[in-house]
Amino acid sequence: MPVPKHILNQIKAIIPPLNGSLHKGQSGRVGVLGGALDYTGAPFFASISALRIGADLSHVICSPTAAGAIKSYSPDLIVHPILREDQTADQVRPTLDSLLSRLHVLIVGPGLGREDYMINYAKLAVQIAKEQGMYLVLDADALWMVGQDLALIRGYRRAVLTPNVMEFKRLSENVNIDPKIPPEERAMHVSRALGGVTVLQKGGSDIICTNTGEASKEQAELNKISEGEKTEERVVVDIPGGLKRCGGQGDILSGSVGTIMAWGKCFESGAYGDGSIPPSRIPLLAAVGGSMVTRTTSRRAFSKHGRGVVTQDMIPEIGGAFAEIFGEGEKGWGASTSEGKL
Repeated sequence: MPVPKHILNQIKAIIPPLNGSLHKGQSGRVGVLGGALDYTGAPFFASISALRIGADLSHVICSPTAAGAIKSYSPDLIVHPILREDQTADQVRPTLDSLLSRLHVLIVGPGLGREDYMINYAKLAVQIAKEQGMYLVLDADALWMVGQDLALIRGYRRAVLTPNVMEFKRLSENVNIDPKIPPEERAMHVSRALGGVTVLQKGGSDIICTNTGEASKEQAELNKISEGEKTEERVVVDIPGGLKRCGGQGDILSGSVGTIMAWGKCFESGAYGDGSIPPSRIPLLAAVGGSMVTRTTSRRAFSKHGRGVVTQDMIPEIGGAFAEIFGEGEKGWGASTSEGKL
């Protein structure tokens, strides 16, 4: 079934206009936390996808063991090799706190790994992000981290989790979801069990759910919403994707979702738009928009490369996918000019 038109219109409303009215940074400053000795591709794919979908600036916060490789992949990325194994979280906190204060969204998980020092830094970053009211995307090993400590994210409605099939199964078990519940309904139960965190369950069709219950006074203060506010919404994105799932495609999704959340933060702060979209809707809208772009990107790359498609083949297709979904005007891929469309 097609994504409801009112949701598409709301996503378009938070896309920054390409009309020359914004300065650098007002179309999103994205951070990706991940990247250690064995994992350099995932943070690159997430951060470069953020730029390719339209973020202004993309930062990678990583271990020094990954920084050289990530820097070599693209000069467009800003790489911060501050997650040192020989330092403590308390020592790094001032630098990390200052860095996150300049960003609109933090994506945690691509290339994170499960080494103790990286997990400790990820937990610290999530805590700081919550204190600062940032939007969050958690993917890959950040989902494993959440499963070990549900309190880390429970009740924080400015977050999106993006589990694949196995990650969703593990997360469902972590929050004690009854396996007898029909598969298409489980994401809604996981969202509720986690206190209203938006869940993007990846699969043959992507299922995006937000199920919050009424916000207590404490939850309202944490999430910058009204006391008693509640949401129960489910959207299925079933537009065709590619027929091959290659490693790294999920990183493109997290980068895309994160960028739309960053736009939501810019919209929320009044950089553009009329303020008509409440902040509580941003995570669901970003998850839907990111899913649509990623699936379309995958389909376009697969149509050219078939069985041999790799994630690098998908990066050049992001722009065309975005234009296919949202058009080419100032709220799409490019404003019209007298010489034609960009």
